Amino acid sequence: MLKNKNIILGVCGSIAAYKSAFLVRLLVKAGANVKVILTPDGANFITPLTLATLSKNPVYTQYFEEETGVWSNHVELGLWADLIIIAPISANTLAKLATGICDNLLTAVYLSAKCPVYAAPAMDLDMWKHETTQTNINKIIAYGNTIIPPGNGELASGLHGEGRMAEPEEIVSFLENVLQKSMPLFGKKVIVTAGPTYEAIDPVRFIGNHSSGKMGFALADELVQLGADVTLIAGPTAQQATQNLNRIDVVSAQDMYEACIGLFSKADICVMCAAVADYRPKVVANQKIKKQQSSFLLELEKTTDILATLGAQKAQNQLLVGFALETNDEENYAKGKLQRKNLDLVILNSLNDKGAGFKSDTNKITIFNKAFERTVFETKSKKAVAKDICNAILKEMK
Repeated sequence: MLKNKNIILGVCGSIAAYKSAFLVRLLVKAGANVKVILTPDGANFITPLTLATLSKNPVYTQYFEEETGVWSNHVELGLWADLIIIAPISANTLAKLATGICDNLLTAVYLSAKCPVYAAPAMDLDMWKHETTQTNINKIIAYGNTIIPPGNGELASGLHGEGRMAEPEEIVSFLENVLQKSMPLFGKKVIVTAGPTYEAIDPVRFIGNHSSGKMGFALADELVQLGADVTLIAGPTAQQATQNLNRIDVVSAQDMYEACIGLFSKADICVMCAAVADYRPKVVANQKIKKQQSSFLLELEKTTDILATLGAQKAQNQLLVGFALETNDEENYAKGKLQRKNLDLVILNSLNDKGAGFKSDTNKITIFNKAFERTVFETKSKKAVAKDICNAILKEMK
């Protein structure tokens, strides 16, 4: 959820500032771009060098750096950020946010920002419980900001109670949960199939195709980014998902059929990107077939049409997406598949298009919906194509 997010971390004057170093490290590890703003009081507890090293970015401490002559543009920083996290936030800074006092770079960036703001308080028990602090908390919540509640435990004063800043792991988990719930596909169960299937001839040989699985894996990753609970059913492939998802590895068309049928009734969206074999050997030899005769006849039988089976079972609230890889009369074949198999969308690629097809890192697609409305896209990376397909899915769900 935090991958490629631009995050400003504000660090205020508190003994809990040492935790901000661990927080920066976790955010960077999660794939976020982190810039730290350290208040003058915060610099008494942790050095800019520590935070700059961990964030891999310069640390901002004031509007104007006299030694370098660099001016820190608070407006640009506020607009750059996807999220602002102030951890720890002191009672002093909390009061400034509540009343609009703008006397340092962090408060100026806060007032300039258009993004969500999260604050993790850290202070002593009596300060936390004071009516003024609680009033200020309620004020900044009313302004649309979010408080990450402090923990209960031993405090720097020796007292025991509320006021400990939430642990860095808790803050990251809190942010990920909030972000996931705001995603357009949060709570949706999605099946994606990817890669080829291998149909055994004997223990050594098989019938297969050139599918690498790249397109299906890109789609699965993008759907996770949109908040979906994704199950990826993958044929034999070397591809690895970059997001946290459920993966089921299969080999044959029958394996893929059984996996899909077992999950489909509970799925909201099913994206059938795999290149499933249409035929398989009728008889599979138990031992390796020896090269003895000058010719060899192999009798084939049809595999179960997974897409057509799912289309026949599809409920009104389910969305089914199919793919059509064609070499001739492409659009007519794609529209026929859309109608015949009861799909909501069909994604057409043509092997006649340069940069499309198997193994390539790019693809060129045309999307048809149930009304046969046609959207043509230029050649793009498969990651960008996955975004286009997901946008079409979101449009269908409105």
